[in-house]
Amino acid sequence: MKRRAAPFRLPVLAQDALLGLFVAVMQVQATAAKPAEVGSRPLTDLGHLAYVLLIVSGLVLAVRRRWPVPVFITAALASLVYYSLDFSDGPGWIGLFVALYTLTAYGDGRRSLVIAYVGIAVLATGWLIAAADIEPRAAIGWVFFRIAASVMAAALGESVRSRRVIAAEAQERARQAERTREEEARSRVDAERLRIAREVHDTVAHAIAIINVQAGVTAYLLDKRPERAREALVTIEQTSAQALHEMRAILGVLRDSDNGRVPQPGLGQVNELTAMAREAGLDIKLEVSTSTTPLPSAVDNTAYRILQEAITNVIRHVGPTRVTVALDYGTDILEVRVADEGGRDAWGDGAAGPDAPAEHRAVTGSSAGPGRGIVGMRERCGLLGGELTAAPRPCGGFEVKARLPLAPAGTVHP
Repeated sequence: MKRRAAPFRLPVLAQDALLGLFVAVMQVQATAAKPAEVGSRPLTDLGHLAYVLLIVSGLVLAVRRRWPVPVFITAALASLVYYSLDFSDGPGWIGLFVALYTLTAYGDGRRSLVIAYVGIAVLATGWLIAAADIEPRAAIGWVFFRIAASVMAAALGESVRSRRVIAAEAQERARQAERTREEEARSRVDAERLRIAREVHDTVAHAIAIINVQAGVTAYLLDKRPERAREALVTIEQTSAQALHEMRAILGVLRDSDNGRVPQPGLGQVNELTAMAREAGLDIKLEVSTSTTPLPSAVDNTAYRILQEAITNVIRHVGPTRVTVALDYGTDILEVRVADEGGRDAWGDGAAGPDAPAEHRAVTGSSAGPGRGIVGMRERCGLLGGELTAAPRPCGGFEVKARLPLAPAGTVHP
């Protein structure tokens, strides 16, 4: 593929130098070629001062963009001196008009306008005084032309500057909007990553906790009661298979080219969840009030994940105990409660003590360290505008209670 040739452009300083040379030559040539006016001073008087003034007012434009104010002052003084000495009128004002345009076009707005119009006022006064005795009187029209052209040059420069400023502001707004869109996209990606991380944590933590308990049971009962050990192994197989299925469903979202979504677990699976917990040694009592209003999908999934995490924490940190799981459907609030009665021996009434075998302590989860389960549950509640409390019970044990507003999906708090 051929590369497109970039257009050739002279440096700015070279452009202005050529412009200044062109204006100087044009002012000298056009003024010299113009017939001398009656009563005007010849251009060759005072050591060819007229030519010097015309050349200076043109060549000074070479630095017009670097020093617009000094260039305008130089061109204005040259014009005042030229016309005050009654040299022949001609196009000696071209350099002045270019300097005025540059002053307002490349200036800083208000300050440049003030300098330009004060300068025009001074020039107009000087030109009118110099033309007080001009003959013929009709020639004074050129003075008013110079005044009007000066105002127009300044106004044109200000218009160009304003348009350039507006274009720059629009470009900056576009860049800001692009940055905002990028930040929003990154925020959405981070939120999706956090959501997937929560799903992975809840799925894996729940499955691993049950597998850990059942593995401990298997190790403890393998020689004494092999039929119970076989049941525990079957539970491990089923739990790991379900965890793998949920992991594939969660991670499949990342690989799905058409962005297909798999169904998220909800309270419709609460019986399966409690059944797995019972197999892990928990004595679960499920209390569900009658629901008359279908749950929003976000609330349904969040409630399930809170139940799953709370039950997992009981398995990990308490071990076999009695647990009450309550779902209270209100008119605008769903209340989820998981309360346990504290640690107790899985094969008796006493708590697992230091004399219990290592396999027993593994089953009760006494070695499990603290995790981020409560933090994750609280974050889930917060995303829906709900609240979560988790604290020990006065009568022993621990209780997790979540209140989730049954708001439509469109009004869920971000």
